[in-house]
Amino acid sequence: MKIKTHLTVTALATLAMLGSTSVLAQSQGVSKNEIVLGSIQDLSGPLAGFGKQVRLGMMLRVDELNEQGGLNGRKVKLLVEDSGYDPRRAVLAAQKLVNQDKIFAMVGHIGTAQNVATFPVLFPKNVVNFFPVTAAREMYEPFHKLKYSFAATYFDQMRLAVPKLVKEKGSQKVCAMYQDDEFGLEVLRGAEEGLKTINMQMAEKTSYKRGATDFSSQMQKLASEKCDMVVMGTIIRETIGGIATARRLGFNPTFVGSSAAYTDLIHKLGGAAMNGLYATMTVQHPYLDEAAQPIRFWATKYQTKFNEEPTVFSVYGYNAVDAFLRAASKAGSNLSTDSFIKAMDTMVIPPDIFGSAEMTFSPTKRLGNNDTRMSQLQDNRWKVVSGYLNK
Repeated sequence: MKIKTHLTVTALATLAMLGSTSVLAQSQGVSKNEIVLGSIQDLSGPLAGFGKQVRLGMMLRVDELNEQGGLNGRKVKLLVEDSGYDPRRAVLAAQKLVNQDKIFAMVGHIGTAQNVATFPVLFPKNVVNFFPVTAAREMYEPFHKLKYSFAATYFDQMRLAVPKLVKEKGSQKVCAMYQDDEFGLEVLRGAEEGLKTINMQMAEKTSYKRGATDFSSQMQKLASEKCDMVVMGTIIRETIGGIATARRLGFNPTFVGSSAAYTDLIHKLGGAAMNGLYATMTVQHPYLDEAAQPIRFWATKYQTKFNEEPTVFSVYGYNAVDAFLRAASKAGSNLSTDSFIKAMDTMVIPPDIFGSAEMTFSPTKRLGNNDTRMSQLQDNRWKVVSGYLNK
């Protein structure tokens, strides 16, 4: 059978309407002694660094639980498949996890297109898509009772952060370089919407195709326009390449990126040239020498277990599993998809040691929190430079 890997908005809307009536009553993945969770990560593609970190963070929380005896007598089994950041491979991975491994829920799946492609596999089998690692609005819109998201959207991150930064810097000419896909466009749209609130427009914009490695023409264009702030709809390599190119040209505007650029890989791979970059974020990077003792303790535990330093993506994985366990515990010993949803629909998840904002859910609210704050790279280290921004 040929699997369709791209959903139109109409198809998604149809799935949403069917969500409350076409799913199965019986929940798979839960037995007397075990809860089976699945996750799909990029372990071999362009975001393999992120995917590995999410996976290890999830493993740490699962191991903590199982070492403490499990949840209501059940141990958690975590199965992780590799998508290579390819939606078609994500569909195949989802089919294996859902139909063969019989997972109860998909947790922490990375990537926008990858998640959307798997919805037709998950939802007819009553499998929850829980806390995907992407800030796309499709993770909670259109409404579906099996969707739960934690990530402040790229759109709102930039809508809130850009005008604040413009005022602080006194910027007169805001421009943008963005990836020519839905991710980059969401960053651009959010920035444009934010500028409207302060009666400004995007002065210039330039795009690049996914996978590009040369950003000379883009940065020369923005430099020639004398942009004093550049919004970056970029991830890792493109953030580093774009800023490094600008520095070589003697072009030094204020650079601001989304949470996709908030990673230790930026300064580890890009070096001192990356200093000054702003990025939106929620949970902070867990440095081993962090002043806050609880973060330092957690980071040391992670390093001891996996022999490498944790990252913010490690925290995303850890927190996704932790939130799932909170809801599963609240659902009680008779865990089912229905009891899990009932628990989530009144769930309040308090702020954690990493500084995330409180998350709340309801029968009609599937995004826990949409607030964002900002960090800046200073001396090759991310430093939080704002509180949570008001809507």
